[in-house]
Amino acid sequence: MSDFNGTINSKLPGVGTSIFATMSALANEHKAINLSQGFPDFHVAEKLISLVNHHMKKGHNQYAPMQGIPSLREVLSQKAETLYGVKYNPETEINITAGGTQAIYTAITAFVRENDEVIILEPAYDSYVPGILLNGGIPKYARLKHPDYRIDWEEVKKLITHNTRMIIINSPHNPSGSVLHAVDMNALEKLTKKTDIIIISDEVYEHLIYDGIQHESVCRYPGLAERSLIVGSFGKTFHATGWKMGYVMAPAPLMSEFRRAHQFVVFCCNTPIQYALAEFMSDPANWNTLHLFYQKKRDHFQTLIQGSRFKIIPCYGTYFQLLDYSNISDEDELAFAMRLTIEKGVASIPVSMFYHKPLNNSTLRFCFAKKEETLEKAANILCKI
Repeated sequence: MSDFNGTINSKLPGVGTSIFATMSALANEHKAINLSQGFPDFHVAEKLISLVNHHMKKGHNQYAPMQGIPSLREVLSQKAETLYGVKYNPETEINITAGGTQAIYTAITAFVRENDEVIILEPAYDSYVPGILLNGGIPKYARLKHPDYRIDWEEVKKLITHNTRMIIINSPHNPSGSVLHAVDMNALEKLTKKTDIIIISDEVYEHLIYDGIQHESVCRYPGLAERSLIVGSFGKTFHATGWKMGYVMAPAPLMSEFRRAHQFVVFCCNTPIQYALAEFMSDPANWNTLHLFYQKKRDHFQTLIQGSRFKIIPCYGTYFQLLDYSNISDEDELAFAMRLTIEKGVASIPVSMFYHKPLNNSTLRFCFAKKEETLEKAANILCKI
C-alpha cells in the first residue's frame, strides 16, 4: 500500500493552461477563425519539405552533434556576418535548439540561481517568467508604455540591484509588434556597463520587420554582444512552427555554460531537418525577402479593417496586429475576446494575459500569418461589429 497521499507542493502554483491553448480550444469548439495562436495556415516551402525528405532517405536519421550539425552552424555564422557585420564562431558560439522556447528556458537555467533577479519587460511572452520561477529566480517587471509599447529606461534602471542577474528583451516584440531602436540599445548598453548582468535577446522575429526599419540586434553593439545570448527561430522564419527548431548565438564563455545545461535538457535536435535547413539557407533568397512577404499580409489585413470600429495600433514587426476595441465595448479583454470567439467567430488573444497581473487596455492580438482568404473572412466579421 502506498504512503503517498497525493499532495504536491507545486513549483508553479499560479500557472494553469496557457491562454493560447484556451483560445485555440475555444476557436475549435465554436468553429471560429483562429487568429489567436501564432502559427501560419499556409504551407512550408515545397523545396524545404523535399530537402527534409531527401535527408531522411539519405540516412540522416540518428543523433546529431549536441551543438547541431556543423553546416547549419556555419550558415548561421555567415548570415550573422552578412546582416550584422559580426562573426560568431560556428564551433564555439552557435548552438541549435529544439525551438526558441527551449533556448530561452535553457539560457535561464544555465545562469539564474536561487534569488537572482531577472528583469522582464511587460507585456511579455509567457514562457519567460515560469522559466525564472522554476530556477528559483525572482522576476522584476517593467511596463512598456501603451499604446506604442516603448521602454521607459528610467523605470528599468530603478529595478537594477546587486541581485540583478539577467534582463530579457524581445524585438521585434510579441505581442505588440513594436521594435527596439538604436536609442534603446544604447540605453541598455549604458545600464549594463561594468556589471555582470546577462542579456537574453529574443530575436525570433528578426526577419519579420517592416517599413524599411533596421533590426537592432544586440550583436551590433559590442558592449551588449559580450554579455548576450541571442535566440533565433527557424520555425518562425520558415512557417514551420511545429518543427520546433531554433538556435542560440553567444560569446564562447556564455555558450560554454549554455551547453552544460542544454545537453541535459534535449541533448540534440532533429537531424534531417537540420541538414535540410543548412542546404535551404545557403541561398539567401530563401530568407532575406521574408519581410516583404509578411508586410504585404500586414498591409492587406490593415486595409481590410480600416472601415471597422477597431483602432489599429502600429505594427512594425512580428506577424501580430494589435487592435483597440475601446470604441466597441468596455468589457475587460478576456471577456471581450471570448465573446468575439463564441458569438462572432473570430479568435484572438487578450494582451492583458501577457502581464503577470492582467492589465486592461482594451487591446487584442490578431495573427496575420494566414492565407488571404482567412484574413478576408475574419476582417469581414470584424467590420460588422
